[in-house]
Amino acid sequence: MGEVLLAVGTAKGLFLGRSADRRSWEWTGPHFVMQGVYSVAIDSRGAPPRILVGADSSHWGPSVFHSDDLGATWQEPKQAAVKFPESTGTSLERVWQLQPAGEKEPGVVYAGTEPAALFRSEDGGESFALVESLWRHPQRESWGAGFGGQGMHTVLVDRNDPQHLTVAVSTGGVYRSTDGGETWAPSNTGVEARFQPDHFPEFGQCVHKIAVDAGDPSRMYLQNHGGVYRSDDAGGTWTSIAEDLPADFGFAVATHPRRPGTAYLFPLVADYERLPPERRCRVYRTEDAGVTWQPLAEGLPQEAHYGVVLRDALCTDDAEPVGVYFGNRNGEVYGSADEGDSWQLLTEHLPSVLCVRAAEFR
Repeated sequence: MGEVLLAVGTAKGLFLGRSADRRSWEWTGPHFVMQGVYSVAIDSRGAPPRILVGADSSHWGPSVFHSDDLGATWQEPKQAAVKFPESTGTSLERVWQLQPAGEKEPGVVYAGTEPAALFRSEDGGESFALVESLWRHPQRESWGAGFGGQGMHTVLVDRNDPQHLTVAVSTGGVYRSTDGGETWAPSNTGVEARFQPDHFPEFGQCVHKIAVDAGDPSRMYLQNHGGVYRSDDAGGTWTSIAEDLPADFGFAVATHPRRPGTAYLFPLVADYERLPPERRCRVYRTEDAGVTWQPLAEGLPQEAHYGVVLRDALCTDDAEPVGVYFGNRNGEVYGSADEGDSWQLLTEHLPSVLCVRAAEFR
């Protein structure tokens, strides 16, 4: 294998780790010191990979930066990369998601923002344009805001057909497009909104994260604000797969990049008790698409633990065997070099971890 790059976005900057064996790591940072880094993407379509960062300065506001030399230097566009048109009467609060589109659309990168909107770039993330069709959707004005704000936090591009797009909003729910973003439809059938009078509305669910299965892009896993679900029809309908879990609340979900049916979660007790069940630090893995779940604990803290993993702070790399990583609000980052069977503490005493991304490069 080559080296693995691990990007850790925190409330006070970005930290970058590099490792040839995923046991010993060299760290740099904080980059963007005192800025909240809510979104990171490692675009591996080029060599070396391009790192994209959505950082939020309390003085200068939000911006998107990129590096083509593994974080040695950073570039910021002279004009705001992500900016709402004046006609919207809206200003950007935060970039929640940066997502390269895939090999079939080189140069295309999507951004999900707060207020909830989708932006598209065709120059590798240096400039973005608002996807007007979703902004003008008649249901958008009725979307609420989750505890952390109204963010478009998930953007998924079908690896076989880039015309198929899936996004998720807290609290708007799941929306799909099959025509490259020209039209959009809510796709929340079966997902519960326990905080609403109608528990199964057409839209308005507080979806926390969605990840796509390695085997079939129409199979997806969804961590909801109460509920864990699977879809086998690209989000058309959703079925609960939470029966074997100790709790169905949480924020993060990630999938194995090559093994079908394999996904990872970090459960929390509930919205009113955002702590690990039984105060135990455990990642849960399914290898049968959610029929059963296995707790993974070797190398993780065995004493009482209170770390919370946010929606973008659990990820996998693309090495062999696959590495799994998570960071928590305690400022700890853990990694597994054997697909979750065993873990080690990679770094600690960081500011609150907001997002984690990893990729192999050569």
